[in-house]
Amino acid sequence: MPVRVRLDDVLRNRNMSLTELSENVGLTMANLSILKTGKARAIRFSTLEAICRVLDCQPGDILDLAQD
Repeated sequence: MPVRVRLDDVLRNRNMSLTELSENVGLTMANLSILKTGKARAIRFSTLEAICRVLDCQPGDILDLAQD
Protein backbone atom coordinates (compact mmCIF):
# COMPACT_ATOMS: atom_id res chain seq x y z
CA MET A 1 0.00 0.00 0.00
CA PRO A 2 1.47 3.35 -0.99
CA VAL A 3 1.62 6.27 1.42
CA ARG A 4 -0.62 9.12 0.30
CA VAL A 5 0.18 12.74 1.14
CA ARG A 6 -2.87 14.77 2.11
CA LEU A 7 -1.10 18.09 2.67
CA ASP A 8 -3.33 19.81 0.10
CA ASP A 9 -6.45 18.82 2.06
CA VAL A 10 -5.04 20.04 5.36
CA LEU A 11 -3.93 23.34 3.81
CA ARG A 12 -7.37 23.86 2.30
CA ASN A 13 -9.07 23.12 5.64
CA ARG A 14 -6.80 25.65 7.36
CA ASN A 15 -7.26 28.27 4.59
CA MET A 16 -3.48 28.42 4.22
CA SER A 17 -1.46 28.61 1.03
CA LEU A 18 1.67 26.64 0.29
CA THR A 19 3.53 29.96 0.30
CA GLU A 20 2.37 30.73 3.85
CA LEU A 21 3.34 27.23 5.00
CA SER A 22 6.74 27.62 3.36
CA GLU A 23 7.38 30.90 5.18
CA ASN A 24 6.20 29.58 8.55
CA VAL A 25 8.06 26.27 8.37
CA GLY A 26 11.23 27.60 6.76
CA LEU A 27 11.22 25.20 3.81
CA THR A 28 11.48 26.11 0.16
CA MET A 29 8.39 26.11 -2.01
CA ALA A 30 10.11 23.52 -4.23
CA ASN A 31 10.56 21.05 -1.36
CA LEU A 32 7.01 21.52 -0.10
CA SER A 33 5.66 21.14 -3.63
CA ILE A 34 7.50 17.83 -4.03
CA LEU A 35 5.97 16.65 -0.77
CA LYS A 36 2.49 17.94 -1.63
CA THR A 37 2.41 16.17 -4.99
CA GLY A 38 3.48 12.88 -3.42
CA LYS A 39 6.77 12.76 -5.31
CA ALA A 40 8.91 12.84 -2.16
CA ARG A 41 10.68 9.58 -1.38
CA ALA A 42 11.27 10.47 2.27
CA ILE A 43 10.57 13.14 4.87
CA ARG A 44 12.61 14.02 7.94
CA PHE A 45 10.83 13.76 11.25
CA SER A 46 11.93 17.31 12.06
CA THR A 47 10.26 18.53 8.86
CA LEU A 48 7.08 16.61 9.59
CA GLU A 49 7.08 17.97 13.14
CA ALA A 50 7.49 21.56 11.91
CA ILE A 51 4.65 21.17 9.39
CA CYS A 52 2.38 19.66 12.05
CA ARG A 53 3.24 22.44 14.50
CA VAL A 54 2.36 25.16 11.99
CA LEU A 55 -0.81 23.41 10.79
CA ASP A 56 -1.82 22.32 14.32
CA CYS A 57 -2.35 18.74 13.19
CA GLN A 58 -1.05 15.20 13.66
CA PRO A 59 1.20 13.32 11.17
CA GLY A 60 -1.76 11.03 10.40
CA ASP A 61 -3.69 14.07 9.14
CA ILE A 62 -1.04 14.60 6.46
CA LEU A 63 0.01 11.03 5.66
CA ASP A 64 -2.10 7.91 5.27
CA LEU A 65 -2.04 4.57 3.50
CA ALA A 66 -3.90 4.43 0.21
CA GLN A 67 -6.37 1.55 0.15
CA ASP A 68 -6.23 0.98 -3.61
